[in-house]
Amino acid sequence: MDQLPFLLLMVVVFVFFIILPQQRRQKKERNFMSSLKKGDRVITKSGIHGKITELNDKDNTCVVETLAGKIKMERTAISLDLSAKLNTKS
Repeated sequence: MDQLPFLLLMVVVFVFFIILPQQRRQKKERNFMSSLKKGDRVITKSGIHGKITELNDKDNTCVVETLAGKIKMERTAISLDLSAKLNTKS
């Protein structure tokens, strides 16, 4: 009986500090992936800079044009939208 308040406190801490922030991150990432559009300048998670030339909703991929050529990759490989970042600085 003495351990019940401690266990409840642990559950509350776990929910507020681990589960909720993770759900917020996932929602933000889903919104980012769905907001990508043709012509956006992006950086992939591996550091490749390029511009989106094609989006395929069927298999959730995109084609990114770089200085070396075009690369087909998963949308989840996109890390940062430079178009939005560049437009906010102007």
